[in-house]
Amino acid sequence: MFSSRQEDARTNMNRSFATVISLFLPLLFTFPVLAVVDEYTPPPMTEGMFPCNSCHASMEVNRKKRELKEEHTNIQLHHAETMRWCLDCHDAKDRDKLRLYDGELINFTESHRLCGECHGNVYRDWKAGIHGKRTGYFMGTGKRTYHLCAHCHDPHEPKFKSIKPEPPPHRPTENHGK
Repeated sequence: MFSSRQEDARTNMNRSFATVISLFLPLLFTFPVLAVVDEYTPPPMTEGMFPCNSCHASMEVNRKKRELKEEHTNIQLHHAETMRWCLDCHDAKDRDKLRLYDGELINFTESHRLCGECHGNVYRDWKAGIHGKRTGYFMGTGKRTYHLCAHCHDPHEPKFKSIKPEPPPHRPTENHGK
């Protein structure tokens, strides 16, 4: 059916293809090993308030939205406060976990997933490295560290507070250095 010349060309093409595959196939399987290892720094916790279950485990769950007068008086909920309550984000049975919309429980180190459920556009930008802070290597085999939303935004009051501007720089005098 094929001439010997065609058969030789076909055999050489198959060998070339096999060589290329044998060279690049291992790279496909080793790439995840060489890929960047991403870490999330743990979110900042208020001293004496975490773990939450140290107090809440023995308390009855009260789902009623109310002003917190006894504990957590330093927490002011200014985060969609007309629509949100503590148990919209914190799990009622295990306060050391956050609860996603679908009911999945996550650790505080994954809080970015919870924030992303309502703030999808910002979450997308955060994942792309446009919003938020990352440290470490951006290419190669180094480690990157992502800072979570709660490192810059108080989850209960996420808007940045007004910052008092620094004074203007001092102008040098004409006789400076003489």
